[in-house]
Amino acid sequence: MQSTLYTGGTILTMEPQLCAQALLVEDGKILCLGRADELAALRPHARRVDLEGRTLMPGFIDAHSHFTAYASTLGLCDLSKAESFDEILALLGTYRASVRAPKGALITGFGYDHNHLLEKRHPDKRVLAALGEDNPVVIAHASGHMGVLNAPAMRMLNLRDDMPDPEGGKMGRMEDGSLSGYMEETAFTSLKLPGPSKEQLSRQMELAQAKYFSYGITTCQDGLTRKADWDLLQNMAQGGHLDIDLVSYIDIAQCADLASAHPEYRKYQNHLRIGGYKLILDGSPQGRTAWIKTFYQGQPGYSGYPVYEDGVVEGYIARALSEDMQILIHCNGDAAAEQMITCYERALNGRYKDARPVMIHAQLVNRSQLGHMGRLGIMASFFVAHTYYWGDVHIQNFGPRRAAQISPVQWAMESGVNYTFHQDAPVLPPDMIDTVRRAVERRTLSGEVLGEDQRITALQALYGVTRNAAYQYFEENEKGTLKPGKRADLVILSDNPLTCSPEKMGYIEVLETIKDGMSVYSKP
Repeated sequence: MQSTLYTGGTILTMEPQLCAQALLVEDGKILCLGRADELAALRPHARRVDLEGRTLMPGFIDAHSHFTAYASTLGLCDLSKAESFDEILALLGTYRASVRAPKGALITGFGYDHNHLLEKRHPDKRVLAALGEDNPVVIAHASGHMGVLNAPAMRMLNLRDDMPDPEGGKMGRMEDGSLSGYMEETAFTSLKLPGPSKEQLSRQMELAQAKYFSYGITTCQDGLTRKADWDLLQNMAQGGHLDIDLVSYIDIAQCADLASAHPEYRKYQNHLRIGGYKLILDGSPQGRTAWIKTFYQGQPGYSGYPVYEDGVVEGYIARALSEDMQILIHCNGDAAAEQMITCYERALNGRYKDARPVMIHAQLVNRSQLGHMGRLGIMASFFVAHTYYWGDVHIQNFGPRRAAQISPVQWAMESGVNYTFHQDAPVLPPDMIDTVRRAVERRTLSGEVLGEDQRITALQALYGVTRNAAYQYFEENEKGTLKPGKRADLVILSDNPLTCSPEKMGYIEVLETIKDGMSVYSKP
């Protein structure tokens, strides 16, 4: 019987009784909370941990990310710091030399953002031609919704100039009608690119797990699992290499049968379980592919576009409901949000069901829609860090008034909508402290406050990555707060997020992460 007693710091329970003096953990679960002397007397031989004035709280719960995709990016050329086409080319060239890529080997980059480039547009095959013809090159946008290929990559994938745009996507064209190399939505996301070996991917998966732990996360998500992803996750779990709790959401449009083929994974098996299905209804607001009800600024008549017609969406939702599977639905624009709400209500057909469907991102959902969501039990997982990283871009795309209403967390609370937060890794690193800060501060990169009336308190923001997130996963009886009987999933922070300013939150460090009572990360 292993017992550990934590004392000497701030212990945030996220329960109505917010703080406790001491916490006693035994055999991977929370035994009790209370006065330090009483708990010490209860287990006199317990290992003592002096927090030395630091903060202990429930481990963070990642409400939405793409674990396998994040792992895959760890082996790619990082383009996130590029500020021009020239810098993209320089980074790709340095990467190619560092990995000693032979002729014909695919070079892949991830993380460029046209909004932050000097040229303020996506590159094309002419730009990438500066790298020569020896290697196929594919670069992915930070959102993951679009990217660019050079001519050798298009030839490798047999992409022809006379090919029509696929449903739910677009292929960029040059003035003469030939393919430009730019692809968006399904035109890009459906590309079948050769990847690294399974052995290399397995190593990157373990590295990704370590990264999540370093951010204090004890439960994470693979938010769009396909067959190859599932094979990697299952192998990792069966091999005993998965220590984080990982919840997989199967791509309902491409491989829904994966769920029925593995019914045992409806419950955790070696830290892996299938939580439900994932469906994507539109694109990226910063990439101007999110489906909105009005028009994008400077593009009269253009509102983005949907991926599916209503009947298809309703059919997918009905399948999830009939199988008692939770469904997570990607909606950035308010038109996509309307489609989800309408189709869910039709599929529900007047029944009551605690299905906890989640609108993922919910960037432009409006107040009326949130009221409807509250009545239907639809949750919202906000990508609230958009306010900082792309807030200025949203002002350009939607105008100041509409941009100020992105990620409307206050409206969600007023509407009775359970809210959570996420960083959508690999779009952003899975840094939960960062997302808490952005929810409280709502400042853009340029320093402008984006929606003063949508700011929330630090405590409300912490609920979004602990208590509320556990509820989203149907795990509120096991995780999300510090309470006797719950899992000892804990994080120790260098400072208390409730007492420091939003600016100082940026300096809070994760000192230790504890999963089921065992230390899985300790800051060097």
